[in-house]
Amino acid sequence: MIVRVGHFQAALGKSDELYDFLQSLAEHICQSEGNLGYQVLRDEAVADKFMVIEHWQSKQAHQDSLAAYPKEQMAAVMPLFAGAPSGQYYLCES
Repeated sequence: MIVRVGHFQAALGKSDELYDFLQSLAEHICQSEGNLGYQVLRDEAVADKFMVIEHWQSKQAHQDSLAAYPKEQMAAVMPLFAGAPSGQYYLCES
């Protein structure tokens, strides 16, 4: 299993909108082949910082899910981000 941890920062005044968008991705992601879980976390001290934790059967399954998300929908929400999101893959051997 692979765990993908993503970090996101909302643009000024866009924290709630970014949170709603990240939550809305659950429908697409959880229906994607190979997805085993999806969770959105908001930083306790800094409300415009978020972490998304995704569990996948493989790195390829995650990448396929990203590729299948409509590009025009992603482009429409880019103003919600303060900068480029970052993320890493982690092996989960338990």
